[in-house]
Amino acid sequence: MKRTFYSELVSTSLDGELISDACCEKILSSPEIELLPLLDSAYQIRKTYFQNTVQLHILNNAQNGNCPEDCHYCVQAKTATTDIDSYPLKPQSEVLAEAERAYQSGAYRYCIVMSGRGPSPKRVTQLADLIQAVKTKYPIEVCLSVGLIDEPAARTLKEAGLDRLNHNLNTSESHYPKICTTHTYQDRMDTLHAAQSAGLACCSGVIVGMGEENRDLIRVAKELRKLEVASIPVNFFLPIDGTQLEDTSSLTPDYCLRVLCLFRFINPSAEIRVAAGREHHLRGMEVMSLYPANSMFLEGYLNATGKESSRTLQMITDAGFVIETNGDISEHLQQTQIGQEGVLLKELEVLRPRMGSKT
Repeated sequence: MKRTFYSELVSTSLDGELISDACCEKILSSPEIELLPLLDSAYQIRKTYFQNTVQLHILNNAQNGNCPEDCHYCVQAKTATTDIDSYPLKPQSEVLAEAERAYQSGAYRYCIVMSGRGPSPKRVTQLADLIQAVKTKYPIEVCLSVGLIDEPAARTLKEAGLDRLNHNLNTSESHYPKICTTHTYQDRMDTLHAAQSAGLACCSGVIVGMGEENRDLIRVAKELRKLEVASIPVNFFLPIDGTQLEDTSSLTPDYCLRVLCLFRFINPSAEIRVAAGREHHLRGMEVMSLYPANSMFLEGYLNATGKESSRTLQMITDAGFVIETNGDISEHLQQTQIGQEGVLLKELEVLRPRMGSKT
């Protein structure tokens, strides 16, 4: 029975058919559905579209704080009391320097993020110049997260060379009023439609663990399928003191991996990115996220910290995956390997006296 369920998941997804809500609920919550066969099924789909490659993204928080929105999960919201560094848009020279570091670190895509409701026409022109400068200097894809925009703004950014616009749906339409009141779910949908009308590829994802039910995750996964978004970041809520949203979730590694599988089954050809919160919630099972997901952030977590990039690179290569990059990172990988060997040697030096005392 179980083998039939898993094989039907694969064939249904690869045939371009939509799995039922009841099947989705089983994936997320049924104890009869075992995790390892589920991950293997998701990997069969991932391998069909992306083989064993992993795309790395580096995020640059180019403008931080002083946001007029009240997104309950965010430390930059006007209602948050978290002590963070607030600063205006970084100068172009600084953004270019960080783009160079991203390129040299092996990032396939450089993600520029700005706080705020949305850019003014003057800021759109400034951002267009910035994007054009990055694309002229470095052969790296650029993604921009800049809040709510209309179609004229999207066209200006597209003409400047922007590859993708990021604007997350975050949760389902019915759950949205519980996480934000200063803008609506439809406002976010309008931004995605504006970007697509301008010919921009869209990156739009979800935050898991904000008090939603399984049906909310299923709905947003299917909404993203309708939108045919190119990239879906799956974030896992990190409770930070000072935000309106309390830690009401009970996320486990098992559940997080099931969510990633669900998004792969529903969106088989989309880039699925395991994003914020992966280290905290997946813990020792983090590497298994790469079986349904084909991309992750190397560094850059807005106002939270993540794992050292060298450890992330080592984890990927140790598992037999191939890093997809726009540059040559062989030297960087070699330095990572040398660093790991140095750590192991130090650990062995510590263990030797203990090992010797037993002989």
